[in-house]
Amino acid sequence: MKHLTKEQRYVIASLHKRGESLELIAHEIGVHKSSISRELKRNSGKRGAYNPLKAHQLAQERKERFASQRRFTKEIEKTVRSFLEQEQWSPDEIVGYCKKNDIEMVSVERIYQFVRKNKAQGGDLYKHLRHQLKHRKRPVGGNTKVRIKGRVSIDQRSEKANNREQFGHWEADLIEGKNHQGFMLTLTERVSKQLMISYLPTGKNAKGVSQAMIDLLLPYKDFVHSITMDNGLEFAEHKVIAEKLEGKTYFTHPYSSWEKGQIEYMNKLLRQYYPKNKPINNINTKNINEIQRKINNRPRKNLNYDKPFEVFYKFVNKKVAFAT
Repeated sequence: MKHLTKEQRYVIASLHKRGESLELIAHEIGVHKSSISRELKRNSGKRGAYNPLKAHQLAQERKERFASQRRFTKEIEKTVRSFLEQEQWSPDEIVGYCKKNDIEMVSVERIYQFVRKNKAQGGDLYKHLRHQLKHRKRPVGGNTKVRIKGRVSIDQRSEKANNREQFGHWEADLIEGKNHQGFMLTLTERVSKQLMISYLPTGKNAKGVSQAMIDLLLPYKDFVHSITMDNGLEFAEHKVIAEKLEGKTYFTHPYSSWEKGQIEYMNKLLRQYYPKNKPINNINTKNINEIQRKINNRPRKNLNYDKPFEVFYKFVNKKVAFAT
């Protein structure tokens, strides 16, 4: 189970203060609504007020206490080996059983780390797993080697951007067609929910992506304070983008797509018109502007049923000063 970050807690605080439902808050940050309910119960003050900074401190303190009580001791290793070698239980089954029966145990990921280390040392514990680690393409413990030079973490993004208190902060992503046949660049502005789309005729190469992003946003250059993207190499030209648009670029943490959850949701809306089992090409993207218009013309609950394009152009035309 992934822990909530400080940025997620600021979003929770902002939306909770506005009276939004648990479902909407959960959708916004990419977790189950039970996680939001649990977060508010655990980390709210005595009078029920939820302070994101205080909540994060409380959570970190609990995490540290938990970690100190869950070291991988010789006794835990003995238990893990027993269940693996004699019963062929999965790490999830081991942890679940121990938790239910009040047996001291480490996390699922920690067991996988132990198994992988054992394999590297010539051990055969991995052979007792059903999949023998074959499906775990992502190394246990995480391989967070950065391949994009000069990237700036989302941790450095301003609180105004995190809390949607300022217009002009964007999220970027790509969607692809069946069997990697064709790609589109997608962009969304975080306050207005406006979506912009561009077909990428040369594929997902970094130069093509950067040029498409610049072409889309250059007319709104004065309203590009930041762009948040993931760690795909297609965004390797982020410095060119930042220079041309005079804005900042930020990158999510590896395997943390929820940190740009708004564009992930927009991509789902776009999939109504470009399903995953169809290619994306210059033929079926001829009406791309019409599809963009339709999506931006939908009234949104989180905009009090205003339409994204109406909210977007109110800001562009400076009929509003800020968002709350």
